[in-house]
Amino acid sequence: MTSSPVLTATGLVKRYGELSALDSVSLTIRAGESVAVMGASGSGKTTLLHTLAAVIAPDSGSVVLSPPGAQPIELVGLTEGERARVRRTLLGFVFQEHLLLPELTAVENAALPLLLTGMRRPDAERHAAGWLAALGLAGMESRRIGQLSGGQAQRVAIARAQVTGAPVVFADEPTGALDSATSTDVLSALLHATTGQGRTLVMVTHDAEVARRCSRIVRLRDGQVVDDTAGVLR
Repeated sequence: MTSSPVLTATGLVKRYGELSALDSVSLTIRAGESVAVMGASGSGKTTLLHTLAAVIAPDSGSVVLSPPGAQPIELVGLTEGERARVRRTLLGFVFQEHLLLPELTAVENAALPLLLTGMRRPDAERHAAGWLAALGLAGMESRRIGQLSGGQAQRVAIARAQVTGAPVVFADEPTGALDSATSTDVLSALLHATTGQGRTLVMVTHDAEVARRCSRIVRLRDGQVVDDTAGVLR
C-alpha cells in the first residue's frame, strides 16, 4: 500500500536577484521515504531543502506538511515565529558540521529540543539517553563534543534530530565531513533512526553511494527537477 504524502510542494519559485534558485518545483514526499536530493553546486538543492523545512519562504508556491494523525499545515505564509515552532516540534535537522554545542555534554545536546518544548530536564535527559544508547553511544552521555570522534558527534546530532519524535528529518550533507567507513556507519544509523522507525528522511548529498542507499533520488539542475528515480535501498 502506498503511504500518505507527508510533504507536498507545488510550483515553488525562489529567486535571489537575477538567479532563479527554484523554478516551479513540484514534489511529493511520502511518509517513510528516504529521499536524496542531488545536483551540481548552484542547482537549487539546498534552497529546496530549506524551503521544504520552513527555514526560508519561497517567493511563490505552496508547501504542505501533513504530520501523521494531525491536520495538514501550509508552511508558506506562516510568520517566522510560527515556522520556528513547526521546526522545533515537527521537524528534525542533521548538518554536515553537526552544530552541536561544545560546552554541553552529549546527552545535554541531544536533550535540547525537548528542553525547548518545556520538558523537565531529568525527563528530557533520560529520553535523550535512550536515543544515544539506540545509536551506539551508551556510556558516552557525559562526554563533551570535543571528546567524541566525528562519527560519534554525528550520532549525537541524529539523536537530537529524533528526540522529539519528529516525523520528518532533513539532513544537509550529513556524511560530507567523514571518511568513507565512518560515513557508511553514520548513514546506516541515520536511516535506522528515521525510515527504520517509519519516519521520513530528506537529504542533500553530493555522494552517489550515499544517495543510492535512499529509496528515491531527486536530481536538480538550474532550479528544476530533471530526474526522480528509485534508489537501491541497502
